[in-house]
Amino acid sequence: MDRLSRLESESIYVIREAYRRYARVAVLWSVGKDSTSLLWLCRKAFLGRIPFPVIHLDTGYKIPEIYHFRDRLAQEWGLDLRVRRNEAALAQGMGPGAADTIACCHALKTEALKLAVADLQLDAVLLGIRRDEHGIRAKERYFSPRDADAVWAVGDQPPELWDLYASVGDASHARIHPLLHLTELDIWRYIQREQIPVNPLYLARDGWRYRSIGCEPCSVPISSTAATVEEIIAELETATTSERAGRAQDKESAYTMQKLRSLGYM
Repeated sequence: MDRLSRLESESIYVIREAYRRYARVAVLWSVGKDSTSLLWLCRKAFLGRIPFPVIHLDTGYKIPEIYHFRDRLAQEWGLDLRVRRNEAALAQGMGPGAADTIACCHALKTEALKLAVADLQLDAVLLGIRRDEHGIRAKERYFSPRDADAVWAVGDQPPELWDLYASVGDASHARIHPLLHLTELDIWRYIQREQIPVNPLYLARDGWRYRSIGCEPCSVPISSTAATVEEIIAELETATTSERAGRAQDKESAYTMQKLRSLGYM
């Protein structure tokens, strides 16, 4: 078995194990390359369809192309798409510039996810994070319990040995991370092999492209001429900069990301 097939098999195993273990599951879709690849893997795991809801957390500040890509792919793939917003926070004017990074991300993403978990009465949520994205995310487990406030107890996580994933009985819900073992380059090579649809924001136009996408005020394009998936792969093979260097919450400090994630951030 080649490397990509082995990585794919590991991810599908985690997805199927989560679906077997938990009665009410959903998958989070940011519409970026990683979460779109996760949807693809979910479809492969269940013979072409995703048998649970797909949640998109809409902050109201996403780059417009994200919404266009989301709606097109949701229709093409027949997704049970559930768009969730923290309407109360938005009504109070919460957003980039109105508050610091921690407060804004917590209100528009973390709290929105908590509301979705409560509304859909979820036992588990699948997310497309990877260990190599950020030093703080490298501390995650495949099956990560959360308490009633969605708090991540980074210093008190169950061990995961020999692909044995622990469930914590008193957890409010679990965060499941099927892509933890993949790298940014693995994702792009998998996208190339599988011909997974790509958000056009990742493809260079006029000498610029996005390497990581999210809220428009917090995402900065990089200088690039990589206009195809093949060219992105070639660019990344020699890249020396961080994937998320252009994202506001990461530029501040590792403390910021640890604080956000301890509060329940993705």
